[in-house]
Amino acid sequence: MAAPQRRWAAELLHFWFHRLGPADWFGGGPEVDAALRDRFARDLAMLSCRPAREFLADPQIALAAVLLFDQVPRNIYRDSALAFAFDPLAQAITRGALRRGWGARLGKQQHQFLAMPLMHSEDMADQRRCLRIFRTLGPRYGLPFARSHYAMIARFGRFPHRNPVLGRESSRAERRAVAAGNSW
Repeated sequence: MAAPQRRWAAELLHFWFHRLGPADWFGGGPEVDAALRDRFARDLAMLSCRPAREFLADPQIALAAVLLFDQVPRNIYRDSALAFAFDPLAQAITRGALRRGWGARLGKQQHQFLAMPLMHSEDMADQRRCLRIFRTLGPRYGLPFARSHYAMIARFGRFPHRNPVLGRESSRAERRAVAAGNSW
């Protein structure tokens, strides 16, 4: 991975891929949340008003921006509507990066995170594209999760586990799906 030119991007990529690992990415917890909050909450606040095109200068900046707007909020705003507030920006950056063919220029681990905003999308077209990408990456890089996310959107048109923090009413079927473990 070439080093991105922007300080925040270089720091976030290094922290995410060299200081954290899969247990932190997918298990998280208070220590990871605090470290991300201390290091990147200010960058998130300052950069979130920028248009997606400003983060499409190169694959590394796009990847860092996706991490900043997709992964960081899920950690620092855990159990809050703010965890999902930056999703449209992350998804726009992902779509732009994929249109440019940048996913293929990344390793599988990085490509997985570049595509993650599509997995987090409540839009069926994004979910279908996500499945295609994760099929090429394989089961070790999130394919089972892509399938389970797709199944929830196909079934409900939204992610039921988000309903409480987003102020949405849950149906009985949605509550059963969450109770069955469909809450990532």
